[in-house]
Amino acid sequence: MNSIAGLIETINGLPSDLHSKDFLLTWEQKHSELQQVLSIAEALKAMRAENMATRVFQSGLGISVFRDNSTRTRFSYASALNLLGLAQQDLDEGKSQIAHGETVRETANMISFCADAIGIRDDMYLGAGNAYMREVGEALDDGFAQGVLPQRPALINLQCDIDHPTQSMADLAWLKEHFGGLDKLKGKKIAMTWAYSPSYGKPLSVPQGIIGLMTRFGMDVTLAHPEGYDLIPDVLDVARKNATESGGSFRQVSSMEEAFSGADIVYPKSWAPWQVMQTRTELLYANDEQGLKDLEKSCLQQNALHKDWHCTEELMKRTKGGKALYMHCLPADISGVSCEAGEVEESVFERYRIATYKEASWKPYIIAAMILARKYARPGDVLAQLLREAQPRIK
Repeated sequence: MNSIAGLIETINGLPSDLHSKDFLLTWEQKHSELQQVLSIAEALKAMRAENMATRVFQSGLGISVFRDNSTRTRFSYASALNLLGLAQQDLDEGKSQIAHGETVRETANMISFCADAIGIRDDMYLGAGNAYMREVGEALDDGFAQGVLPQRPALINLQCDIDHPTQSMADLAWLKEHFGGLDKLKGKKIAMTWAYSPSYGKPLSVPQGIIGLMTRFGMDVTLAHPEGYDLIPDVLDVARKNATESGGSFRQVSSMEEAFSGADIVYPKSWAPWQVMQTRTELLYANDEQGLKDLEKSCLQQNALHKDWHCTEELMKRTKGGKALYMHCLPADISGVSCEAGEVEESVFERYRIATYKEASWKPYIIAAMILARKYARPGDVLAQLLREAQPRIK
Protein backbone atom coordinates (compact mmCIF):
# COMPACT_ATOMS: atom_id res chain seq x y z
CA MET A 1 0.00 0.00 0.00
CA ASN A 2 1.29 3.48 -0.86
CA SER A 3 2.27 5.87 1.92
CA ILE A 4 -0.46 8.23 3.09
CA ALA A 5 1.57 11.27 2.04
CA GLY A 6 2.11 9.73 -1.39
CA LEU A 7 -1.60 9.03 -1.76
CA ILE A 8 -2.42 12.63 -0.85
CA GLU A 9 0.01 13.85 -3.49
CA THR A 10 -1.70 11.57 -6.02
CA ILE A 11 -5.16 12.85 -5.01
CA ASN A 12 -4.09 16.47 -5.42
CA GLY A 13 -2.70 15.74 -8.87
CA LEU A 14 -5.86 14.17 -10.29
CA PRO A 15 -8.22 16.49 -12.23
CA SER A 16 -11.72 16.17 -10.79
CA ASP A 17 -15.11 17.86 -10.90
CA LEU A 18 -16.67 15.48 -8.38
CA HIS A 19 -17.22 18.37 -5.96
CA SER A 20 -19.79 19.79 -8.38
CA LYS A 21 -21.74 16.64 -9.34
CA ASP A 22 -23.22 13.51 -7.83
CA PHE A 23 -21.60 10.12 -8.40
CA LEU A 24 -24.64 8.20 -9.65
CA LEU A 25 -23.16 6.03 -12.44
CA THR A 26 -19.49 5.08 -12.75
CA TRP A 27 -19.48 5.56 -16.52
CA GLU A 28 -20.47 9.21 -16.09
CA GLN A 29 -17.19 9.94 -14.27
CA LYS A 30 -13.82 10.73 -15.79
CA HIS A 31 -11.01 8.21 -15.45
CA SER A 32 -9.12 10.58 -13.14
CA GLU A 33 -12.23 10.96 -10.95
CA LEU A 34 -12.49 7.21 -10.50
CA GLN A 35 -8.82 7.15 -9.56
CA GLN A 36 -9.36 9.99 -7.10
CA VAL A 37 -12.11 8.10 -5.26
CA LEU A 38 -9.92 4.98 -5.10
CA SER A 39 -6.97 6.97 -3.74
CA ILE A 40 -9.07 8.78 -1.12
CA ALA A 41 -10.47 5.42 0.01
CA GLU A 42 -6.98 3.96 0.20
CA ALA A 43 -5.74 6.93 2.24
CA LEU A 44 -8.66 6.71 4.68
CA LYS A 45 -8.15 2.97 5.09
CA ALA A 46 -4.43 3.48 5.75
CA MET A 47 -5.09 6.25 8.27
CA ARG A 48 -7.51 4.08 10.21
CA ALA A 49 -5.02 1.20 10.15
CA GLU A 50 -2.47 3.58 11.72
CA ASN A 51 -4.97 4.66 14.39
CA MET A 52 -5.46 8.18 13.02
CA ALA A 53 -8.75 9.99 13.58
CA THR A 54 -10.51 10.95 10.35
CA ARG A 55 -13.30 13.18 11.71
CA VAL A 56 -13.66 15.79 9.00
CA PHE A 57 -17.05 16.94 10.32
CA GLN A 58 -17.57 18.00 13.94
CA SER A 59 -21.32 17.74 13.53
CA GLY A 60 -23.87 17.00 10.83
CA LEU A 61 -26.18 14.26 9.61
CA GLY A 62 -25.95 11.55 7.03
CA ILE A 63 -29.46 10.59 5.92
CA SER A 64 -30.13 7.04 4.72
CA VAL A 65 -33.06 6.02 2.50
CA PHE A 66 -33.24 2.25 1.97
CA ARG A 67 -36.08 1.04 -0.20
CA ASP A 68 -34.75 -2.52 -0.25
CA ASN A 69 -33.18 -4.86 2.31
CA SER A 70 -29.46 -4.51 2.94
CA THR A 71 -26.73 -5.65 5.32
CA ARG A 72 -23.31 -4.78 3.86
CA THR A 73 -24.30 -1.52 2.16
CA ARG A 74 -26.40 -0.32 5.11
CA PHE A 75 -23.60 -0.88 7.61
CA SER A 76 -20.94 0.34 5.19
CA TYR A 77 -22.81 3.62 4.81
CA ALA A 78 -23.19 3.95 8.59
CA SER A 79 -19.47 3.17 9.01
CA ALA A 80 -18.50 5.75 6.38
CA LEU A 81 -20.56 8.45 8.11
CA ASN A 82 -19.04 7.63 11.49
CA LEU A 83 -15.55 7.55 9.98
CA LEU A 84 -16.01 11.15 8.83
CA GLY A 85 -17.74 12.36 12.02
CA LEU A 86 -21.36 12.41 10.85
CA ALA A 87 -24.35 10.98 12.70
CA GLN A 88 -26.79 8.76 10.84
CA GLN A 89 -30.54 9.17 10.60
CA ASP A 90 -32.77 6.77 8.68
CA LEU A 91 -35.68 8.17 6.72
CA ASP A 92 -38.49 5.69 7.33
CA GLU A 93 -40.83 6.64 4.52
CA GLY A 94 -43.71 4.77 6.14
CA LYS A 95 -43.47 7.06 9.17
CA SER A 96 -42.95 10.28 7.21
CA GLN A 97 -45.31 12.69 5.48
CA ILE A 98 -44.45 10.99 2.19
CA ALA A 99 -47.38 8.70 2.97
CA HIS A 100 -49.58 11.83 2.94
CA GLY A 101 -48.43 13.00 -0.47
CA GLU A 102 -45.33 15.05 0.39
CA THR A 103 -43.36 15.72 -2.81
CA VAL A 104 -39.79 14.59 -3.48
CA ARG A 105 -38.77 18.25 -3.74
CA GLU A 106 -40.17 19.02 -0.30
CA THR A 107 -38.86 15.89 1.40
CA ALA A 108 -35.35 16.41 0.01
CA ASN A 109 -35.20 19.92 1.46
CA MET A 110 -36.87 19.14 4.79
CA ILE A 111 -34.37 16.40 5.68
CA SER A 112 -31.34 18.40 4.57
CA PHE A 113 -31.12 21.47 6.79
CA CYS A 114 -28.20 19.95 8.75
CA ALA A 115 -27.35 17.08 6.42
CA ASP A 116 -23.99 16.66 4.71
CA ALA A 117 -24.81 13.40 2.94
CA ILE A 118 -27.84 11.50 1.69
CA GLY A 119 -27.47 7.85 0.73
CA ILE A 120 -30.23 6.21 -1.30
CA ARG A 121 -30.81 2.57 -2.19
CA ASP A 122 -33.64 2.24 -4.71
CA ASP A 123 -33.23 -0.83 -6.92
CA MET A 124 -36.76 -2.25 -6.92
CA TYR A 125 -38.27 -0.38 -9.86
CA LEU A 126 -36.61 -0.60 -13.27
CA GLY A 127 -36.51 2.84 -14.84
CA ALA A 128 -37.26 4.58 -11.54
CA GLY A 129 -34.44 4.24 -8.99
CA ASN A 130 -31.75 6.27 -10.72
CA ALA A 131 -34.37 8.75 -11.93
CA TYR A 132 -35.54 9.24 -8.32
CA MET A 133 -31.98 9.97 -7.20
CA ARG A 134 -31.63 12.60 -9.91
CA GLU A 135 -34.91 14.19 -8.84
CA VAL A 136 -33.62 14.38 -5.27
CA GLY A 137 -30.36 15.91 -6.57
CA GLU A 138 -32.23 18.58 -8.52
CA ALA A 139 -34.28 19.44 -5.42
CA LEU A 140 -31.07 19.78 -3.36
CA ASP A 141 -29.52 22.03 -6.02
CA ASP A 142 -32.60 24.25 -5.95
CA GLY A 143 -32.72 24.39 -2.16
CA PHE A 144 -29.07 25.38 -1.97
CA ALA A 145 -29.34 27.95 -4.77
CA GLN A 146 -32.39 29.54 -3.12
CA GLY A 147 -30.66 29.84 0.26
CA VAL A 148 -32.87 27.26 1.97
CA LEU A 149 -29.96 24.88 2.59
CA PRO A 150 -26.69 26.20 4.04
CA GLN A 151 -24.77 23.52 2.16
CA ARG A 152 -25.46 21.08 -0.65
CA PRO A 153 -25.44 17.51 0.73
CA ALA A 154 -23.48 14.82 -1.08
CA LEU A 155 -25.88 12.40 -2.75
CA ILE A 156 -24.61 8.80 -2.74
CA ASN A 157 -26.05 6.03 -4.92
CA LEU A 158 -26.13 3.04 -2.59
CA GLN A 159 -27.65 0.93 -5.42
CA CYS A 160 -30.18 1.74 -8.06
CA ASP A 161 -31.87 -0.08 -10.92
CA ILE A 162 -28.96 0.63 -13.29
CA ASP A 163 -25.71 0.61 -11.30
CA HIS A 164 -24.28 -0.21 -7.88
CA PRO A 165 -21.30 2.17 -7.90
CA THR A 166 -20.22 1.73 -4.28
CA GLN A 167 -20.07 -2.05 -4.87
CA SER A 168 -18.28 -1.96 -8.22
CA MET A 169 -15.80 0.64 -6.96
CA ALA A 170 -15.13 -1.49 -3.86
CA ASP A 171 -14.61 -4.44 -6.22
CA LEU A 172 -12.16 -2.36 -8.25
CA ALA A 173 -10.31 -1.30 -5.09
CA TRP A 174 -9.98 -4.97 -4.11
CA LEU A 175 -8.69 -5.91 -7.56
CA LYS A 176 -6.19 -3.06 -7.36
CA GLU A 177 -5.01 -4.35 -3.98
CA HIS A 178 -4.98 -8.00 -4.99
CA PHE A 179 -3.08 -7.55 -8.25
CA GLY A 180 -0.83 -4.72 -7.06
CA GLY A 181 -2.15 -1.67 -8.95
CA LEU A 182 -4.62 -0.44 -11.53
CA ASP A 183 -2.00 -0.78 -14.25
CA LYS A 184 -1.81 -4.51 -13.48
CA LEU A 185 -5.46 -4.97 -14.44
CA LYS A 186 -5.00 -4.26 -18.13
CA GLY A 187 -5.41 -7.50 -20.07
CA LYS A 188 -6.79 -9.41 -17.10
CA LYS A 189 -9.80 -11.53 -18.01
CA ILE A 190 -12.86 -11.21 -15.80
CA ALA A 191 -15.91 -13.43 -16.28
CA MET A 192 -19.16 -11.83 -15.13
CA THR A 193 -21.57 -14.76 -15.31
CA TRP A 194 -25.14 -15.50 -14.33
CA ALA A 195 -25.49 -18.29 -11.77
CA TYR A 196 -28.49 -20.23 -10.57
CA SER A 197 -30.39 -18.99 -7.53
CA PRO A 198 -33.51 -20.41 -5.89
CA SER A 199 -34.75 -16.84 -5.36
CA TYR A 200 -36.28 -14.39 -7.79
CA GLY A 201 -35.93 -10.73 -8.68
CA LYS A 202 -32.25 -10.07 -7.92
CA PRO A 203 -31.32 -6.62 -9.30
CA LEU A 204 -29.36 -6.07 -12.49
CA SER A 205 -27.16 -3.38 -10.99
CA VAL A 206 -24.22 -5.55 -9.87
CA PRO A 207 -23.48 -7.25 -13.22
CA GLN A 208 -24.16 -3.97 -15.02
CA GLY A 209 -21.85 -2.15 -12.62
CA ILE A 210 -19.08 -4.67 -13.24
CA ILE A 211 -19.22 -4.59 -17.04
CA GLY A 212 -19.65 -0.80 -17.00
CA LEU A 213 -16.60 -0.20 -14.79
CA MET A 214 -14.05 -2.94 -15.48
CA THR A 215 -14.12 -2.16 -19.20
CA ARG A 216 -12.73 1.29 -18.28
CA PHE A 217 -9.41 -0.22 -17.22
CA GLY A 218 -8.40 -2.29 -20.24
CA MET A 219 -9.70 -5.55 -18.86
CA ASP A 220 -11.04 -8.34 -21.05
CA VAL A 221 -14.60 -8.60 -19.80
CA THR A 222 -16.77 -11.59 -20.67
CA LEU A 223 -20.48 -11.59 -19.90
CA ALA A 224 -22.24 -14.96 -19.82
CA HIS A 225 -25.85 -15.88 -19.15
CA PRO A 226 -28.52 -18.28 -20.40
CA GLU A 227 -30.72 -17.15 -23.24
CA GLY A 228 -33.28 -14.64 -22.01
CA TYR A 229 -31.33 -13.32 -19.02
CA ASP A 230 -30.31 -10.12 -20.75
CA LEU A 231 -29.03 -6.94 -19.14
CA ILE A 232 -30.27 -3.47 -20.13
CA PRO A 233 -29.21 -2.90 -23.78
CA ASP A 234 -27.96 0.65 -23.12
CA VAL A 235 -25.51 -0.65 -20.49
CA LEU A 236 -24.19 -3.26 -22.92
CA ASP A 237 -23.50 -0.39 -25.34
CA VAL A 238 -21.63 1.44 -22.58
CA ALA A 239 -19.45 -1.62 -21.93
CA ARG A 240 -18.61 -1.99 -25.62
CA LYS A 241 -17.70 1.69 -25.90
CA ASN A 242 -15.58 1.61 -22.76
CA ALA A 243 -13.66 -1.46 -23.92
CA THR A 244 -12.87 0.14 -27.28
CA GLU A 245 -11.60 3.31 -25.61
CA SER A 246 -9.50 1.53 -22.97
CA GLY A 247 -7.91 -1.05 -25.25
CA GLY A 248 -9.69 -3.90 -23.47
CA SER A 249 -12.47 -6.08 -24.79
CA PHE A 250 -16.07 -6.94 -24.11
CA ARG A 251 -17.79 -10.05 -25.39
CA GLN A 252 -20.90 -12.06 -24.63
CA VAL A 253 -21.04 -15.84 -24.57
CA SER A 254 -23.80 -18.32 -23.77
CA SER A 255 -22.00 -20.76 -21.47
CA MET A 256 -20.33 -20.56 -18.10
CA GLU A 257 -17.64 -22.98 -19.30
CA GLU A 258 -16.56 -20.66 -22.11
CA ALA A 259 -16.54 -17.62 -19.83
CA PHE A 260 -14.44 -19.35 -17.17
CA SER A 261 -11.85 -20.66 -19.64
CA GLY A 262 -8.57 -18.86 -18.98
CA ALA A 263 -10.20 -16.30 -16.69
CA ASP A 264 -8.13 -14.46 -14.07
CA ILE A 265 -11.25 -13.45 -12.14
CA VAL A 266 -14.73 -14.99 -11.97
CA TYR A 267 -17.87 -13.29 -10.65
CA PRO A 268 -20.80 -15.78 -10.74
CA LYS A 269 -23.95 -13.93 -9.63
CA SER A 270 -27.66 -14.38 -10.21
CA TRP A 271 -29.89 -11.66 -11.65
CA ALA A 272 -33.34 -11.35 -13.17
CA PRO A 273 -33.72 -10.54 -16.88
CA TRP A 274 -34.31 -6.85 -17.54
CA GLN A 275 -37.57 -7.68 -19.32
CA VAL A 276 -38.78 -9.46 -16.16
CA MET A 277 -37.74 -6.52 -13.99
CA GLN A 278 -39.67 -4.23 -16.32
CA THR A 279 -42.81 -6.37 -15.97
CA ARG A 280 -42.26 -6.55 -12.21
CA THR A 281 -42.11 -2.77 -12.03
CA GLU A 282 -45.40 -2.44 -13.89
CA LEU A 283 -47.05 -4.93 -11.51
CA LEU A 284 -45.62 -3.16 -8.45
CA TYR A 285 -46.97 0.19 -9.63
CA ALA A 286 -50.36 -1.42 -10.24
CA ASN A 287 -50.35 -3.11 -6.79
CA ASP A 288 -51.12 -6.35 -8.63
CA GLU A 289 -50.29 -8.90 -5.93
CA GLN A 290 -51.58 -11.88 -7.88
CA GLY A 291 -49.64 -10.78 -10.94
CA LEU A 292 -46.47 -10.57 -8.86
CA LYS A 293 -47.04 -14.05 -7.43
CA ASP A 294 -47.60 -15.47 -10.91
CA LEU A 295 -44.46 -13.73 -12.21
CA GLU A 296 -42.38 -15.07 -9.33
CA LYS A 297 -43.64 -18.60 -9.90
CA SER A 298 -42.85 -18.38 -13.60
CA CYS A 299 -39.36 -16.96 -12.99
CA LEU A 300 -38.46 -19.59 -10.40
CA GLN A 301 -39.50 -22.29 -12.85
CA GLN A 302 -37.34 -20.65 -15.51
CA ASN A 303 -34.37 -20.40 -13.12
CA ALA A 304 -34.70 -24.09 -12.27
CA LEU A 305 -34.00 -24.97 -15.91
CA HIS A 306 -30.47 -23.61 -15.46
CA LYS A 307 -29.20 -25.26 -12.27
CA ASP A 308 -26.10 -26.28 -14.21
CA TRP A 309 -25.02 -22.63 -14.11
CA HIS A 310 -23.16 -23.39 -10.90
CA CYS A 311 -19.65 -22.33 -9.87
CA THR A 312 -18.03 -25.69 -9.14
CA GLU A 313 -14.52 -27.01 -8.55
CA GLU A 314 -14.58 -28.48 -12.05
CA LEU A 315 -15.38 -25.10 -13.57
CA MET A 316 -12.69 -23.38 -11.52
CA LYS A 317 -10.13 -25.79 -13.02
CA ARG A 318 -10.87 -24.19 -16.41
CA THR A 319 -9.64 -20.78 -15.20
CA LYS A 320 -6.09 -19.50 -15.60
CA GLY A 321 -3.87 -22.01 -13.80
CA GLY A 322 -7.02 -23.24 -12.06
CA LYS A 323 -6.58 -20.36 -9.61
CA ALA A 324 -8.82 -17.51 -10.73
CA LEU A 325 -9.90 -15.05 -8.06
CA TYR A 326 -13.53 -15.69 -7.07
CA MET A 327 -15.57 -12.56 -6.34
CA HIS A 328 -19.08 -11.92 -5.07
CA CYS A 329 -20.97 -8.93 -3.70
CA LEU A 330 -22.44 -11.20 -0.97
CA PRO A 331 -24.49 -12.85 0.29
CA ALA A 332 -23.80 -15.72 -2.09
CA ASP A 333 -26.24 -18.58 -2.52
CA ILE A 334 -23.97 -21.42 -1.36
CA SER A 335 -25.07 -24.91 -2.28
CA GLY A 336 -25.60 -27.06 0.80
CA VAL A 337 -25.14 -24.11 3.15
CA SER A 338 -27.54 -21.24 2.53
CA CYS A 339 -29.69 -23.23 0.08
CA GLU A 340 -30.00 -26.71 -1.38
CA ALA A 341 -28.60 -25.60 -4.73
CA GLY A 342 -27.30 -22.16 -5.62
CA GLU A 343 -24.65 -20.00 -7.24
CA VAL A 344 -21.50 -21.60 -5.86
CA GLU A 345 -20.25 -24.90 -4.50
CA GLU A 346 -19.43 -24.82 -0.79
CA SER A 347 -15.77 -25.78 -1.20
CA VAL A 348 -15.18 -23.03 -3.77
CA PHE A 349 -16.80 -20.37 -1.62
CA GLU A 350 -14.97 -21.49 1.52
CA ARG A 351 -11.62 -21.30 -0.24
CA TYR A 352 -12.28 -17.70 -1.22
CA ARG A 353 -14.39 -16.67 1.76
CA ILE A 354 -11.75 -14.43 3.32
CA ALA A 355 -11.02 -12.89 -0.06
CA THR A 356 -14.70 -11.93 -0.45
CA TYR A 357 -14.66 -10.42 3.04
CA LYS A 358 -11.63 -8.33 2.08
CA GLU A 359 -13.48 -7.32 -1.09
CA ALA A 360 -16.44 -6.16 1.03
CA SER A 361 -14.17 -4.32 3.49
CA TRP A 362 -13.46 -1.60 0.91
CA LYS A 363 -17.06 -0.40 0.71
CA PRO A 364 -17.10 1.90 3.81
CA TYR A 365 -13.97 3.65 2.57
CA ILE A 366 -15.31 4.00 -0.98
CA ILE A 367 -18.52 5.59 0.35
CA ALA A 368 -16.56 7.93 2.63
CA ALA A 369 -14.32 8.84 -0.32
CA MET A 370 -17.36 9.69 -2.46
CA ILE A 371 -18.67 11.98 0.29
CA LEU A 372 -15.33 13.77 0.66
CA ALA A 373 -14.92 14.18 -3.10
CA ARG A 374 -18.41 15.73 -3.32
CA LYS A 375 -18.03 18.05 -0.32
CA TYR A 376 -14.51 19.36 -1.00
CA ALA A 377 -12.95 20.65 -4.20
CA ARG A 378 -9.54 19.59 -2.86
CA PRO A 379 -10.10 16.53 -0.66
CA GLY A 380 -6.36 15.87 -0.59
CA ASP A 381 -5.87 19.08 1.39
CA VAL A 382 -8.43 17.91 3.96
CA LEU A 383 -6.58 14.61 4.36
CA ALA A 384 -3.26 16.44 4.57
CA GLN A 385 -4.59 18.49 7.49
CA LEU A 386 -5.70 15.32 9.27
CA LEU A 387 -2.25 13.84 8.67
CA ARG A 388 -0.51 16.92 10.08
CA GLU A 389 -2.69 16.92 13.20
CA ALA A 390 -2.48 13.11 13.53
CA GLN A 391 -4.95 12.71 16.37
CA PRO A 392 -5.21 9.11 17.63
CA ARG A 393 -8.56 7.45 17.06
CA ILE A 394 -8.05 5.23 20.12
CA LYS A 395 -6.23 6.94 22.99
